[in-house]
Amino acid sequence: MPVHLAPPLPAYMMTTKNGKTAEAKLVVVGAPGVGKSALIVRFLTKRFIWDYDPTLECTYKHQTTIDDENVALEILDTAGLDDPINKEGHIRWGDGFIVVYSVTDRSSFDEVSSLKQYFDEVKKARNVSCVIIGNKIDLERQRQVTTEEGERLASELACAFFETSACEGGEDILEAFHEVYREVKRRKSIENRRRRSSAQQVRQVFNKMLNRFMDS
Repeated sequence: MPVHLAPPLPAYMMTTKNGKTAEAKLVVVGAPGVGKSALIVRFLTKRFIWDYDPTLECTYKHQTTIDDENVALEILDTAGLDDPINKEGHIRWGDGFIVVYSVTDRSSFDEVSSLKQYFDEVKKARNVSCVIIGNKIDLERQRQVTTEEGERLASELACAFFETSACEGGEDILEAFHEVYREVKRRKSIENRRRRSSAQQVRQVFNKMLNRFMDS
């Protein structure tokens, strides 16, 4: 029988020097059977799950340190994105995305481009924060997608790229999750600067109009 994944991990708030905790919502997507759940559990617990329910959707809460910053992550393990309503809801919810394919399954690799395009359409952004993972590299004899193909696609989609083995573990899994957070942080920083710049421009226009009114 499949073993159901554990409930979300408890959240213990951690604070940075300014008393705040950085937050990010990450969504892990990909074709069925590519190892999405196994990658998440490996990242959270450093363990590998051999059997699980592929229809079970979970959201995990996890506190970690990334680049000396305390971060609270919410990670959504999707149970497939066939339902259009759930599919769009997942994307609107997320700040950053990890797209997983199996290097042993070319059809899962072929889905990556359309998923990234859909993220951009729903989020109305040209470059959504996204990382691409080619999983199951321990099954080298069954490989159908080369490393070069993965790197080339990631470059075309402006995404970071990693190859991993959820079964064997490794630092690349940790780095992939950390990198998508870094992308989220960079994008939020750019958006905040744009908002501040827009607000400043509005104030300048208002002040000019006010000065003209006062001088008249």
